[in-house]
Order: sequence, then structure tokens, then C-alpha cells
Amino acid sequence: MNKKIRVTILDDHQNIIDGYVFRLSANPQIEVVATINFGELLEPTLAGHPTDVLLLDVNVPTSVENQNPYPILYAIPKLLQAYAGLNILVVSMYAERGLIRAVMEAGASGYILKDDQTTARDLGSVVMSVAGGSIHFSQKAHQLYIKHLSKESNLLSPRQLEALSLCAAYPNNTTALLANIMAVSNSTVRNLLSSAYLKLEVNNRAAAIARAQQLGLITPNLSTHLKQDTRPRQSGGIRRG
Repeated sequence: MNKKIRVTILDDHQNIIDGYVFRLSANPQIEVVATINFGELLEPTLAGHPTDVLLLDVNVPTSVENQNPYPILYAIPKLLQAYAGLNILVVSMYAERGLIRAVMEAGASGYILKDDQTTARDLGSVVMSVAGGSIHFSQKAHQLYIKHLSKESNLLSPRQLEALSLCAAYPNNTTALLANIMAVSNSTVRNLLSSAYLKLEVNNRAAAIARAQQLGLITPNLSTHLKQDTRPRQSGGIRRG
């Protein structure tokens, strides 16, 4: 029997937490292991409750005593470094392009708007997809993210191409193994891949590799290359040229 996907929820509105739990409980492959209302509870909660996907509200109080917003842009990379198997799905009522970009650059696996009813209805599938290494955006959030990107910024960086090349060469490697090869942190590899997915307009590793190969950005798959070369070959002897 496959292991359940473990979910922790951080949101300061109990009715929203209850809604998430209701949606996720309908999926037998998902288990909500913890729910919390304040940012300072997040690290001890994750330490005591191993988590695959964290649903993280973008604007929650730091603690009962400190009602200032919890610094998620600081927390996200720190958490991803501490917990190699963690995926963070940010949820927010704020459709702000700068915030969306900052969250994604920090290493989040997606950005969901709280008024996105389509994602809300399919939350279980979204969580399973993110746990498997994909990213997910509400449609409006994705449009805001890419709206003002320049042509140049849509090109993959050398480091992104390096990461995708490694993924193509070692498709079964975990993020941790890729990070070890590249001598960088897990969060750095996550950032490189997730930003590459967005620029290539795909949402997972396999699709990103295929798209990059199709565009000629990385070495194509050998079997595909051979299939495309349908020229007749001479048999017997050695052709001298």
C-alpha cells in the first residue's frame, strides 16, 4: 500500500482550515497531519509531524503576542533546506504580481488564490500533483506572474539548462541527489526547476525536459533522434569518404 501524502495547513482563519480539511479528507491518499494558526508554530510543528505538502497562507500572524505578518519569504527557503521532502503550496487572497514572483523565487511549488473555486474543488488532486514534484497556479496568478516578463527573461539561464540536462540524464534522481551533484542546496535546485517550468509553460520535470529538447535547448533524447533519422543505411563493408 502506498504511503499517504501528509499535509500540514497554516492559516489564521479556522473556517478556511476546515474547508481544506473537508476537501482533502475526501481523498484516501491524503492525510492532514497538523493544522496551525500562527507562523511561529510552523517549525516545531513540522519537526513533530513529517510533512510532504505545506499549505501556507501568505499572510498570517507571527504569534499570539506578535500579530505582525509571519516572514514567509524568509521562512520558505529555510524550511525547504531543513526538510528536503517538503513542498510548499502558498494560498492567498492577494493577487499581486510582485508577491507571487517573490514567493516562487523563494522556492514555493505554487500560488493559489483563495477565490479560485476550480482549484478549491480539486484541491486533493492539486496536492497530490505538487507532492509529485509539479507546480500549480491559479490561472489569474499565473497570468500575473508572466504578464510583464520580458522576452529575454523567458530564456532559460545556464544554470537552469544545467539542471534540466542533469534531469534528462538522471530522470529518477531526487532533488537532493541533483543538489548534491550540482553542489548547491535543495532549495536552489527547486528554484531552478520551478522557474524553468514556468518559462517553458509546463508543470513537471518530464514535460520540461521534453519541451527543452523540442526547442533544442538541451541534448535531445537519443531514441527520438534515431527515430527521426530515417535515411537508408548501407549494409556490409565500410564506406570510405
